[in-house]
Amino acid sequence: MAPARTSFLTIFAVFLRLGLSSFGGPSAHLGYFRDEFVVRRGWLGEDAYADLVALCQFLPGPASSQVGFSLGVMQGRGLLGGCAAWLGFTLPSAVIMFAFALGAASFSGPLAQGLIHGFKLVAVAVVAHAVLGMARSLAPDGRRAGIALGALCIVNFMGGMFGQVAAIGAGALAGWLLCRSAAPSLTAHVAFPVSRTAGIAALVLFAGLLLGTSLLAGGAAPGNASLFDAFYRSGALVFGGGHVVLPLLRAELVAPGWIGADRFLAGYGVAQAVPGPLFTFAAYLGAASGIAAGPASGAAVALVAVFLPGLLLVYGALPFWSRLRAWPGVQSAMRGANAAVVGVLGAALYDPVWTGAVLEARDFAAVVAGFLMLTVWKVAPGVVVVVLAAVGMMFKLM
Repeated sequence: MAPARTSFLTIFAVFLRLGLSSFGGPSAHLGYFRDEFVVRRGWLGEDAYADLVALCQFLPGPASSQVGFSLGVMQGRGLLGGCAAWLGFTLPSAVIMFAFALGAASFSGPLAQGLIHGFKLVAVAVVAHAVLGMARSLAPDGRRAGIALGALCIVNFMGGMFGQVAAIGAGALAGWLLCRSAAPSLTAHVAFPVSRTAGIAALVLFAGLLLGTSLLAGGAAPGNASLFDAFYRSGALVFGGGHVVLPLLRAELVAPGWIGADRFLAGYGVAQAVPGPLFTFAAYLGAASGIAAGPASGAAVALVAVFLPGLLLVYGALPFWSRLRAWPGVQSAMRGANAAVVGVLGAALYDPVWTGAVLEARDFAAVVAGFLMLTVWKVAPGVVVVVLAAVGMMFKLM
């Protein structure tokens, strides 16, 4: 039995409140969603929610935003409800990151430099924490640990976006060959108001944009089209969580000189302190890039482009998920791809995150302290950002 339809404004308001209060990253977001929509509102049951989470973790893209978008599609009885959910959940952190991009250029003096350096130290601690957590869940055995190591080597030797894509592709192939363990138990299926025709159209649009924007951007001077292409391709390749977008976006923006490495890492550090999805880092990068038609235009283009592939994929997969997830070969390939993601992020932990932030012994001590705060003492990421930002300013005054 289909749930009763909820209005666009109601869905937007519910997700706006979550966007203002959901700190802690994708795993925490999924916990907030469960409390709100399974426990409090009863929009769907535990098994149906687990089924939806499994789909969004299976696909590339920001898993928590994909879950929220799908819940909006389900409860709003269509695409408009999904858009309301995405907009409400994304808007608060996107506005904060855009505002930081506008103000970051005017920072000057020792305190401002120290603050930026503190944000870069935050990025080291957070990415190290993410690598550890992902290694435990995505590479828990010898075979998958070997796949992760192989992916790290591929990225280090080949470099750039091609190396990252090759690493994930090789990981999927290795998983298909080596990770044919028993399939996980399947949970109850949940129905969504998405026809197969609409699903196929979304998948065709996903593929068309992936190919078409590269062709359009390749023959033109850097501008909004190039920005859309860079963020769309990055969003289409993110497996395993929002932190994985870091090396992808770094290859797309820092390497061609669209944004400096210091500003890139500073924005990433700030993104740890805001609620909502980590992908709103794109709003900062789009506004701060040197190629957009203007800050607001760049932020909007980058934000839409980085989220769009994941949302198209989940919308296209909703009508077919119950059959696809039962294929053992698909499950094996995804185990390998997810293990490769650990290696890709591990390579990024060293360069650019570590090499751009840890310049002397006291930086190392600060990073270790931040890492312990996250992993051992379970301090909220926002608190870690404040502490290390203050430490960075203190270092510049000493």
